[in-house]
Amino acid sequence: MPDIRDALSEPLEMLALVSTLLAVVDPRSANPFSQDEGIVGDQMTREMLLEGFVGVERLETTALLAAIAAMSPDETERRRLEQVVAGRGHDLPDWLTGIALAGADRAAEMTHVLGDGTNALIGVRFPTGHALSVVLYVDHNLGTVAKDGFVVAEPLDEFIEFMRSKNDDPDMVWTDIDRADARARIEEAIATGGITYPRFETDTWPAARVLVEWAARLLPEGGAGYVRPEWSDEARQTLTDRFLASRHAPALRGRDASDLLDNLLWFGCDYGPGDPLRWSPTAVEILLDDWIPRKIVADVAYLEQAPDVLRAFIRFCHEEQGIRPKLTAETLAAVDRWEPEYQATIRSSPPQGPAAILAAIGALDPDGPWPSELFAQPGRDSLMREPLERAVGGAQTLATLDEVPLPDEPLDWDGVAEDIRDRVNEVAVLCDACCEALLDTEYRTAARRLLAAVASGDPAVFRRKARPETAAAAICWIIGKANELFVPSAGGMAAKDLVAHFGLQGSVSQRAGTLLRAAGLRDDTYGTIALGSPRYLVSARRLRIIERRDRYSD
Repeated sequence: MPDIRDALSEPLEMLALVSTLLAVVDPRSANPFSQDEGIVGDQMTREMLLEGFVGVERLETTALLAAIAAMSPDETERRRLEQVVAGRGHDLPDWLTGIALAGADRAAEMTHVLGDGTNALIGVRFPTGHALSVVLYVDHNLGTVAKDGFVVAEPLDEFIEFMRSKNDDPDMVWTDIDRADARARIEEAIATGGITYPRFETDTWPAARVLVEWAARLLPEGGAGYVRPEWSDEARQTLTDRFLASRHAPALRGRDASDLLDNLLWFGCDYGPGDPLRWSPTAVEILLDDWIPRKIVADVAYLEQAPDVLRAFIRFCHEEQGIRPKLTAETLAAVDRWEPEYQATIRSSPPQGPAAILAAIGALDPDGPWPSELFAQPGRDSLMREPLERAVGGAQTLATLDEVPLPDEPLDWDGVAEDIRDRVNEVAVLCDACCEALLDTEYRTAARRLLAAVASGDPAVFRRKARPETAAAAICWIIGKANELFVPSAGGMAAKDLVAHFGLQGSVSQRAGTLLRAAGLRDDTYGTIALGSPRYLVSARRLRIIERRDRYSD
């Protein structure tokens, strides 16, 4: 109740609080594979929540009901709650009593030239002079889906000007768009996100989802959503001919190159943004780390050529589109980054179709038995050792790796700035409690070492306003991922159970990425995490690495 009273004076604080409450009871936040019916986890339904507010007559619950009524898409619910509010006679702030007159006066988009995603923006104004800027990030690589969103208490004009002043990226484009089109695009992306699993979760999403949806409904109806480019067979063949005749493909002429290019066009035209001429590091990662191994059934001799064809095609496409050389270099570097794992994967009989989905959610054992004939393939051993070397920091370290348990050691405070020590200690206490409750002393030591590396590497991450529980959960999650804690054949723990220990729901991968970068470590939160040193690995994980090292030894 004190939080609600404090929030009453500012529209954003109150509406964000209501949006968060409604997100908790939103069926779209539930696990679609759960056996529970009508209840999100152990939480109440929306109807139960509203009845609780209706049954307690206070200024705070009246304000909550008024805000929920204003943001509700259901006319029957809205009228019922408005009647309850009117019957109580509480003195509500002017912005809330006049919220029905709020309007969305501007819509814009911020996009990058490589087309991975779009930031859709809405400007909302209240009759009282208050203003909000709503931002929704739509990821096109994963199906034009709402992936993140937040709201700030600034007029959109000022917010865009501020963002432009802080972002001098020449490849970022800001454009005003038709307000009806903006509504259609936002609602389409949120609807797709609502049927996507696993759910996309960040510190502000889906907590802000109801607020973003309300702002979108202030825009006119009748707009056009995102329109995918249409590539006919003739257009694809013309592009193929143009590429194979270009200066980028002299060494690739032949049936395999042409067939592989057909597959690249299949991916480029029918997946992601739908533009085969736009290639980004993220698109390269999805293609090599997931799509080709899962979608294309062919022998190794054919598949191993894909990275070379991709490099040539990227150079051709970026040249045609006038993409800056720096972006081309970054995209080609992504091919170099993902090729070793790709080459290893295509030699390891990866699961495909439904089996690939089971493997992705941990229902298949990634360390299961391999067909014996695969071990005879030239070069396989060195390829399979590459991820092991990355995990421990190099071939020499891998060769001398031991399985001695990590010692019980305190947090190293050397290099930790004085002004963040209290914040760091809060996180440390939470990490220790998690390891003592769910894990063991080795995990506690590894978590303490990682926390010390983050705090000394970039103190700024602990100077920002953020919940210590989120940071602690991310630290323990990183250590768990690096030690295969969430792999059924190894640790077997569910990541959601570890996160739930901290009173949190959803993924902490975004926060984990920030902490990894602060510590100067690889941000590979999309898949496995390789911390590059055995000092973060528990003895059981090092023993498994030793066994794999010996399995793939010359």
